Amino acid sequence: MNPTASRRRTLVTGGLAAMSVAALPSIARGQAPTAYPNKPVRFVVPFGAGTTTDLAARFIAQRFTEATKQTVVVDNKPGANGFIALQFVLQQPADGYTVVVGTNTTHAANLALFKKVPYDPVKDFAPVTGIIIGGVVLGVRPDMPVKNVQELIALAKKNPGKMTFGSGNSSSRAGGEVMRDLAGIDIVHVPYKTLPGAITDVLGGQIDMVFGDAPAIMPHVRAGKLKALGVSTRVRMTGYEDIPTIAEQGVAGYEVSGWLAMFAPAGTPQDVVAKINSVVVPIMKSDEALKYFGQNAWRPIPGTPAELAAFQRGEIERWARLVKNAGIEPE
Repeated sequence: MNPTASRRRTLVTGGLAAMSVAALPSIARGQAPTAYPNKPVRFVVPFGAGTTTDLAARFIAQRFTEATKQTVVVDNKPGANGFIALQFVLQQPADGYTVVVGTNTTHAANLALFKKVPYDPVKDFAPVTGIIIGGVVLGVRPDMPVKNVQELIALAKKNPGKMTFGSGNSSSRAGGEVMRDLAGIDIVHVPYKTLPGAITDVLGGQIDMVFGDAPAIMPHVRAGKLKALGVSTRVRMTGYEDIPTIAEQGVAGYEVSGWLAMFAPAGTPQDVVAKINSVVVPIMKSDEALKYFGQNAWRPIPGTPAELAAFQRGEIERWARLVKNAGIEPE
């Protein structure tokens, strides 16, 4: 067997017995394999540039490079609710050199939103660590004749089936679907490949509103191009205390949150997963991370692989209930 091919097979399966020293001529007898990482690492992002997922990946990538002295490449592969990115990751060797910055969309909600998902978010991936959790902001066109959520609901009731909301991920879609259900309004969902695409069409007047991450929405609010009517969290967002929650504006029980976490392909050696975790967790626990993400109302949630696995199981159940209660028909 070709030594290189054999070594690649060992990395991919992660579960084969250790190869003999003789089969690895590049490693001297008695010498341990080179410690991870010894070459560039790739962070795959399932969404486009400028999204919270992208910004978080780049924040971690820079500090991962500083900690390990190895370059980290952030590779954006947007589209199809994360299907494209995750299928790509699963085609790579399970050696820790390709990991995905996953989200509630890719690793929980998709199971409820689609009849067929081309991967298993639990069996096909090894949890590494949680990254951040937070809510979304409801943004509308400045020329829309509403000043708050109650006025928006009243306008929607006067125009059933005519008002639209865009989404680029599961959190932004759930933002509109849950409001439609709890407020008893008939608004039309318009899906987009990425959140920036939905925001662009709100700005251009093609659709009426969008639920999106604060980093994507608030620059347009500050520029006067969007109006922020409410936030999806149970309590007001840190840094945006002047924006009331949707629940406090009369939509009782309204709460939608999203999260990011890091996953490796299943079969990645446990010591490699532990190494990645040992680098990323201190980054996310740093004062710098608390400040950087906190200014956009995101809370760091670093932890162990086991903690992420338990959290993910709970989130899969939560999104299944949310999708069912909101009356969303799987595509």
